[in-house]
Amino acid sequence: MDIGPKRAAEAGTSRIALVSGGSRGIGRAAVLKLARDGFDVSFCYQSNADMAEAVRKELSSLPVRTLAVQVDVANAEAVRGWVTRTQRELGPIDVLVTCAGITRDKPLMTMSDDDWHQVLDTNLDGSYHVNRAVIVPMMKRKSGSIINVSSVSGVHGNPTQTNYSASKAGIIGFSKALAKEVGRFGVRVNVVAPGLIETDMTEALSENARRDLLRAIPLCRFGSSEEVADLISYLASDAASYITGSVFEIHGGITI
Repeated sequence: MDIGPKRAAEAGTSRIALVSGGSRGIGRAAVLKLARDGFDVSFCYQSNADMAEAVRKELSSLPVRTLAVQVDVANAEAVRGWVTRTQRELGPIDVLVTCAGITRDKPLMTMSDDDWHQVLDTNLDGSYHVNRAVIVPMMKRKSGSIINVSSVSGVHGNPTQTNYSASKAGIIGFSKALAKEVGRFGVRVNVVAPGLIETDMTEALSENARRDLLRAIPLCRFGSSEEVADLISYLASDAASYITGSVFEIHGGITI
């Protein structure tokens, strides 16, 4: 997709954000919020070009440049191509947000090898691929903020989600280790771990399941993608310049 119009003089002073899984759910909300914060935004999507185009149209009224690219984050070469194109067409990347993720929920006793590997390949390996592609340029510039989106399932575990919980726990351990590696280069790495958020994943829940889950949440509601995006926006900002290696759970109190 084409980059939105912007004057060359403005482009020289832009901040650039890269968002994986940016066409839906939390990723979409993060793209819109960062653009409203003044970031030029490059986002990728797995397969739904119509949803990506809808996001791009929402951004068209803002004075920012945008780039939407179809990428399978499980493919390291495709991720590197996306990052290289973003750097060439928009500029050096200041902020990374990894939101791409899938679920294949089943009890372990009925889970297939494909169910396991597809989730780990997309959620954990995909996060690794994008982090790996941006980290050296950030280190060289001695600046950058990485926000990897995990889940409360990665902190506390969830039945029928051994694959998903493992992938999201892996993101937390990965992010903490990376924060220790790159802090001295001025690069921050943090994790946002949402609970039950109104997305296409939760829309698939039955009414009985929704009712039971709501009873377990002290705030008596699911969260919104926009609330998660607000937290991501904060961690991307200079206001969070002394925060790294931290995990921020946003779940309405469900784990209390």
